[in-house]
Amino acid sequence: MKDWRIAATGALLGCAVLFTCIETSAQVIPKEIAARTEIYGIPSLTISDQQFLTGDANGKQVTVGGEFRIAQGTGKLPVVVLMHGSSGVGGTMDAWVHQFNSMGISTFVIDGFSGRGLTATGPNQALLGRLNFILDIYRSLDILAKHPRVDPDRIVLMGFSRGGQAALFASLERFHKLWNKSGAQFAAYIPFYPDCSTSYASDTEVAAKPIRIFHGAPDDYNPVASCKAYVARLQEAKRDVELTEYPDSAHGFDAGLIGVTNVVEATGSQTVRHCTIKEGEGGVLMNAATHAAFTYKDSCVELGPHVGGNPTTAAEARKAVSDFLTALFKLG
Repeated sequence: MKDWRIAATGALLGCAVLFTCIETSAQVIPKEIAARTEIYGIPSLTISDQQFLTGDANGKQVTVGGEFRIAQGTGKLPVVVLMHGSSGVGGTMDAWVHQFNSMGISTFVIDGFSGRGLTATGPNQALLGRLNFILDIYRSLDILAKHPRVDPDRIVLMGFSRGGQAALFASLERFHKLWNKSGAQFAAYIPFYPDCSTSYASDTEVAAKPIRIFHGAPDDYNPVASCKAYVARLQEAKRDVELTEYPDSAHGFDAGLIGVTNVVEATGSQTVRHCTIKEGEGGVLMNAATHAAFTYKDSCVELGPHVGGNPTTAAEARKAVSDFLTALFKLG
């Protein structure tokens, strides 16, 4: 019995030494695996979109989550902040995280739902004002700007669907002045298939940083047409913005990165694809067709958009984003 215990103890000590070596030696970890993961509680608020637009901070205090994966490397590293869509943090996010980590870029994934007791908003978008995600994003900058392993001049924001909308409009100078107290600014904005059906006051006055939008031509959740119109206004205002449109690419087409090849109906999910929403007096979001305050009970709100992956265009988008970040961050 004594020999067995000695042998078992030796085996456990051997395992401990092995795990320590794996944890501390970047030489034996695949490039796409982060050297370290840190979990953060992000102090934020839950407020209405009208409150956000008017700078009213009298909302519910909430703590949302942030997962910071520090890429292999030394010193201060670039970071991509990632904001999820209406279904929360999903498997496709991991594919992007591994891609960026493999490039020596750290990642900060925000979970804007769990701390608010939510898992999804697709069937009821009224559960959370869309602009709350921008507040969460700015609060993440409070953390990253002070972190010893972060280069504050090389932080990029990327978002998907509802999170893509947040990533797009987080660029507005007006919103930064109202809510971003971090002292930091994003180096670029990368929205994937955002909803561009809402226009805000002064929404062509964006940060003097690149905006790169990726969208699908047949997207019937957040149609690309409204984004084209917004991009045209931004370009007329001489802003650095580009829209890349992919054929045969439904909403969420980058799910092709994890092997999703089919397109299905998102049964019961709400879409404002046929709505035109404009900011009115006092930060009220107005239905342009009815001239009344917009609600998700308006007749323009429809159900049953489609979602699905396209491995070919997903790979093209991944390369385009990777090439853009390589140049922006001066990697390699």
